[in-house]
Amino acid sequence: MKFAKSILTILSITALFVLAACGNTEEKSSDQKNNAKKADTSFTVEHAMGSTTLEDTPKRVVILTNEGTEALLALGVTPVGAVQSWTGDPWYDHIMEDMKDAKVVGLESQINIEAIAELEPDLIIGNKMRQEADYEKLKAIAPTVMAETLRGEWQENFKLYAKAVNQEEKGNEILADYEQRIADLQNKLGDKLEMEVSIVRFLAGDVRIYHKDSFSGVILDQIGFARPESQNVDDFARKNATKENIPEMDGDILFYFTYEDGSGDATKIEDEWLQDPLFQNLEVAKQQQVFKVDDTIWNTAGGVRAANLMLDDIEKYFLK
Repeated sequence: MKFAKSILTILSITALFVLAACGNTEEKSSDQKNNAKKADTSFTVEHAMGSTTLEDTPKRVVILTNEGTEALLALGVTPVGAVQSWTGDPWYDHIMEDMKDAKVVGLESQINIEAIAELEPDLIIGNKMRQEADYEKLKAIAPTVMAETLRGEWQENFKLYAKAVNQEEKGNEILADYEQRIADLQNKLGDKLEMEVSIVRFLAGDVRIYHKDSFSGVILDQIGFARPESQNVDDFARKNATKENIPEMDGDILFYFTYEDGSGDATKIEDEWLQDPLFQNLEVAKQQQVFKVDDTIWNTAGGVRAANLMLDDIEKYFLK
């Protein structure tokens, strides 16, 4: 009898070991599957502040630049939070409808860390030029990807944003469509590409003559337009121009835009300069080839939607 009990005890203990082993095997198998799933869906993004790994396609994205907002919308991603547009209440007119559910998280130059954290994002996209000092705080909230700078070459940032939201293929398609528009426009413009295009911007307390490394300057260069000699320079702009610089504004056609902050000061400067005898004596003014365009589209928004809207303007002024 004692022998039978001993055998039963041994069998029971053995069974427990077998069950425990099976449990451990199942647990390990489950962990391996989860790790494999993470490996399949995770991806790493190299950016201006290092590298960031995301476990899956982000669903709740906060964007901290205006041009980045346009990029996300073009990619079919509506951010849960974004910095306020430079003009508009709170968004530019051309993105207002798509942004109606997004929350404002400050300005590009003054982000609201608490507002960002409250949105519980799984990805934050910023810009080193604007938010380098806040990078550590931002990445403590969520994985954070930073573009290098904000100038004319919006397409480089666009590629980074597309990778960050796991939409590289769609991003490539959007850029290919844009490049095709440029090629089609070049064919239609023909000899008109030889026209020297001048770009001027009026702000409260500042007048700028834009060069090639500006948003509109890059697009004009991509199309292949000539520029006045003084503007055919690989930098951003002549800032704080004086009226002695007015001759640098001459060209075959001049486009100007005004950044109005609501005070009316920029509009006063615009009127004063356009009526100045030096400006009126420019050949472009005499030929009545001076046109006002939208500051948001030609400069401030700085993204893919604005780029395509600027191409619409080029077609309007040169082909219609």
